[in-house]
Amino acid sequence: MSKVAILRTSPATVLRDYHELLNLADYQQTIAREAETALKINISWHFFYPGSSTTPWQLEGVIRAMKADGYDPQRIHACHNRTVVIDAHLGERENKQLNVVEAHGLRNVHLYEGEEWINVRDAVGDLTRQFLCLNEVYPRGFNIPRRFIGENIIHLPTTKTHVFTTMTGAMKNAFGGLLNERRHWTHPVIHETLVDLLMIQKKIHRGVFAVTDGTFAGDGPGPRCMVPYVKNVILASADQVAIDAVAAKLMGFDPLSIKFIRLAHERGLGCGDPQKIEIVGDRQAAEENWHFAGPFQKMTFASRMQHKIYWGPLKGPIEWSLKTVLAPWAYMASVLYHDSFWYPTRAKRAMADVLYSDWGRLFRNWENARPDANGYPDLGAAPAELHRTGWRAFAKSIGILGTCIKEAPEFSTRRRPVAK
Repeated sequence: MSKVAILRTSPATVLRDYHELLNLADYQQTIAREAETALKINISWHFFYPGSSTTPWQLEGVIRAMKADGYDPQRIHACHNRTVVIDAHLGERENKQLNVVEAHGLRNVHLYEGEEWINVRDAVGDLTRQFLCLNEVYPRGFNIPRRFIGENIIHLPTTKTHVFTTMTGAMKNAFGGLLNERRHWTHPVIHETLVDLLMIQKKIHRGVFAVTDGTFAGDGPGPRCMVPYVKNVILASADQVAIDAVAAKLMGFDPLSIKFIRLAHERGLGCGDPQKIEIVGDRQAAEENWHFAGPFQKMTFASRMQHKIYWGPLKGPIEWSLKTVLAPWAYMASVLYHDSFWYPTRAKRAMADVLYSDWGRLFRNWENARPDANGYPDLGAAPAELHRTGWRAFAKSIGILGTCIKEAPEFSTRRRPVAK
């Protein structure tokens, strides 16, 4: 039976709780000590937005737990990929993940900077015959990071909704790791893509594990323009399907009605049926129902247009352009809407309540917070402060727009080392 660990937590106990959580989920049986371990950080927005990206206490808790359990920090590294609309270097600073990585002296690997990539067909062989969609999306195959082969990977998602997949978590975190900048080609078949990526992970990684943070959780048209809430739960599992199923159930969704969970469950890649998942830790927490509205009731202009392009009346007239040299129009549109418009004008009001929470105060004072053996007893009095709102956020977005255009794969002259 698949096992998912869940605990309630607080800033005062979060480090102890993460250590307990990982061991409740038997992570040491999955994550081999002698292999390299990649901590796959999630950055859904390069600006701080509660519930959107890996939290610093999530990363801190996992690293401390591994070190306490005898894992060699020289074999642990943080791991980032990039998209054409997310600046990972900015994101790891704004979300205070880099603070944690540097404090522990870990390597910080950006997969698109000097790492060798290998064609998936050379990496997984005949497994490609079982793909649901990726052979059609990429007829010549696609490249994945060579360093992933033989490594452990620990995914660090958050609990949130998503306008393409209803919810996003452990399985979708691989979307930002295995695929390169042209991953948007898979959006029309995103559910099937996530199943194919899970098959690849099971083939290439020594061990696959996930630790999901639900201290903040996001409802609405995620993974960015959400309504954030404080929910005070954390989850862990070696079963990527099961942990997403439990997170979906917490949010109020039927896991098996979510296509990627159902497809993975049907193919035996994990368990998506909550009735067949062993819950360890705080079983009462696992029975909560947050009654999230989901991503489709109050969609943003951007998310409505995306749905029309990928699955609606604009698919024929427009979707083809996203696979040509014309594609950067879509990257520019995303940056202009999310970074130049929505964040400067809407974000502060949308997250106002959670900024005053204990977690908001911890985030604000992260650099000066002094933990004890259990967590962070002194949070400071001030709520989380947003440095990039209004005109400051707008000004930064213009720089992001320039980088987006410069590094668009259709224009960029940069080439990754590819195995011959």
